[in-house]
Amino acid sequence: WALWTVCGCCGALRPRYKRLVDNIFPEDPEDGLVKANMEKLTFYALSAPEKLDRIGAYLSERLSRDVARHRYGYVCIAMEALDQLLMACHCQSINLFVESFLKMVRKLLESDKPNLQILGTNSFVKFANIEEDTASYHRSYDFFVSRFSEMCHSSYEDPDIRTKIRMAGIKGLQGVVRKTVNDELQANIWDPQHMDKIVPSLLFNLQSGERTESRSPSPLQASEKEKESPMELTERCFRELLGRAAYGNIKNAVTPVLMHLDNHSLWEGKSFAVRCFKIIMYSIQSQHSHLVIQQLLGHLDANSKNSATVRAGIVEVLLEAAAIAASGSVGPTVLEVFNTLLRQLRLSVDYELTGTYDGNTNIGTKIIKAHEERQLQEAVIRTIGSFANTLPTYQRSEVMLFIMGKIPVPGVHPALTSTGSGPEGTRMIQIMLLKSLVQVTAGFQTTNMLTALPSSFLEPLLSFSLTEDPEVRLLVLQILLSLIDRHDNRPKFANISSISDISMLKLKVDKCSRQDNLFMKKHGQQLYRHIYLGCKEQSSGRQHYESLFALLGLLSVELANEEVVVDLIRLALALQDLALSTDEGLPVYTRCAVHALAAAYLNLICQLTTVPAFCQHIHEVIEVRQKNTPYLLPEDVFVDNPKLASSLEKVEGDVLFLQSKITEVLGGSGYNTERLATPYVPQYTDEDRLSKRKSIGETISLQVEVESRNSPEKEERTPAEEITFETLKNAIVDSVGMEEQERERRRQVVEKFQKAPFEEIAAHCGARASMLQSKLNQIFEITIRPPPSPSGTISSGYGQSQSRSVPIYEMKFPDLCVY
Repeated sequence: WALWTVCGCCGALRPRYKRLVDNIFPEDPEDGLVKANMEKLTFYALSAPEKLDRIGAYLSERLSRDVARHRYGYVCIAMEALDQLLMACHCQSINLFVESFLKMVRKLLESDKPNLQILGTNSFVKFANIEEDTASYHRSYDFFVSRFSEMCHSSYEDPDIRTKIRMAGIKGLQGVVRKTVNDELQANIWDPQHMDKIVPSLLFNLQSGERTESRSPSPLQASEKEKESPMELTERCFRELLGRAAYGNIKNAVTPVLMHLDNHSLWEGKSFAVRCFKIIMYSIQSQHSHLVIQQLLGHLDANSKNSATVRAGIVEVLLEAAAIAASGSVGPTVLEVFNTLLRQLRLSVDYELTGTYDGNTNIGTKIIKAHEERQLQEAVIRTIGSFANTLPTYQRSEVMLFIMGKIPVPGVHPALTSTGSGPEGTRMIQIMLLKSLVQVTAGFQTTNMLTALPSSFLEPLLSFSLTEDPEVRLLVLQILLSLIDRHDNRPKFANISSISDISMLKLKVDKCSRQDNLFMKKHGQQLYRHIYLGCKEQSSGRQHYESLFALLGLLSVELANEEVVVDLIRLALALQDLALSTDEGLPVYTRCAVHALAAAYLNLICQLTTVPAFCQHIHEVIEVRQKNTPYLLPEDVFVDNPKLASSLEKVEGDVLFLQSKITEVLGGSGYNTERLATPYVPQYTDEDRLSKRKSIGETISLQVEVESRNSPEKEERTPAEEITFETLKNAIVDSVGMEEQERERRRQVVEKFQKAPFEEIAAHCGARASMLQSKLNQIFEITIRPPPSPSGTISSGYGQSQSRSVPIYEMKFPDLCVY
């Protein structure tokens, strides 16, 4: 015992590493680390790396004693020594030294002294920036994640110290991420147990004060003062975390963000939620953008029965996210995005009309505010448009078809018919989906309209233009205008007027392409018919006629060849005849509006054709109207307070455009006089009548009537027609009409097989099958005869000779035939 006491007291007999460690501590801690002795300790550690773990353990022991005795100056010196040894030594034995180091950092972080917490954090951050040569299998950072997250939420009384503690926590989390994110041997930092602590801590500090939104993918260079704020530091840390996220980790990083926004009711304010997701979308790798959007869509579905303000907030965030992912990286499930948004639109309409989230009025159900649901619906529609604007043309065409297929048509395809809101819900959904189509088609430009706008889209769209609801008709016209306008001419037709010089409008007119000619040959007659019938609608107002004029104008400058121009002039003259007719029973305003529309359009088309005599006739009639009947011109009709005539019984003579005169002057310029002289008569089809449907019962009765009148069995045979040059010419001219008749015949056949009873279909098919068999038997009797037999004929039992087929090997050939 005496000998041990002597050895313990005698410094020379202590191990060298302990003497070297003791020598770095001065007598007065304010003097700081003894640098010369520190260099000796570092050299010794490098020379004898096997002693490194003992050095660490001894430093740790001294530091623990100094912490307990509140000798904080020596604590700082010990940590500085640990830092320098860490920076200098990267040998294979460093793992054990790191354990001692982390033990000391943990001791400091557990202290209730802010200075010690900050000191420990700074040492940990230095350690995190060191790239170790050897991996560690057993090191754990769970304590540090928890402690740094707790420091991020510090509520220390002194605001300056509180800020320093929070910033230390943020730096600590940043260090943990850097240390573990690329080390496969470490516990996965992306696990929910860690992300659920790290992400909310960052968001808490991001939210804790106001600052200017970052408008660029990376934070701008800020002054030193701004860099000291927790928010700037938090954003840098958050961006770094997201930037390191691989494909499989995006979900774990975004889910805590959604949970934080839910738990703290931050969707309703919108600004913070939008700011968070702007940071996320700009920070992650661009090819992962669609994963974030899919998570937002799923979260929107999960909140289907939450308040409208929450759902609107999520939709606003989706809107911003789609704008950032504008490179088209919405992902492989494009239609899933629109399906979710359309479903939310339908639910919102149901909630607004039924006043409840679950279809019945239970006590305690949440009160639904109609104006909030309207705001949500507008937000969804804007978001649909934003998504569509990120897509290439071919995908946008698919989305247009997809939305069109969702529009409910009573009795035909009630795809999105409201469950509990009845006919009014159906009408509202029609309007909402058409508004969505207006957004999707805005700015839509394509070189080939035939492929971009197939019949499966245009035909149902045009059928909606004949419904009785004026709002639906107006939306359809807006969609058509967006689709046809490819040179931004639409604003130039915003106001209906009869100006004498259209060069002031500065219209952009391109030569009509072959694809445009084919498009008009296929769909032109449908467009003319729907314009004509749209003018007849008594519920049409000023906006409808302005849209119809814009449609006529766009057809003239975008898709018009010589044949289309002739058809449009005939249409305008037919509109004048419609306004003159008393059989339709149209009100005075409608008749004046149609007169004014026809005048404005003929004034436009005559100047586009540049035929002087045509222009002269139109301008003469307009001048006469200006003097005698101004109520037949757009300047007096399409104003806030239209000036109308008491009656229109004496509209005749010089105030009318004459078909004979127009045919004469245009015929002299090479236009088809025969077609010009033929008045335009719209082809009424059963499709048009069906579009006027009011109920399912009416629709079915109409379909039965169509079947009985146009069934294939009752078609009469027409004698063979003699084919001449005139026949061929007429076939080319009327090919469009023939196409429409054929399409109508096919539709009737399809309807018959869809609606008729099974017995009737079976009888019909059986009759046709037996008739076909009899015809085949006749053909076989005529064409199939037995082959000639050289062996002659044989006699039947009744004395009749009958040809008999003889196999070729039994045939007897003459000698001359044998070689």
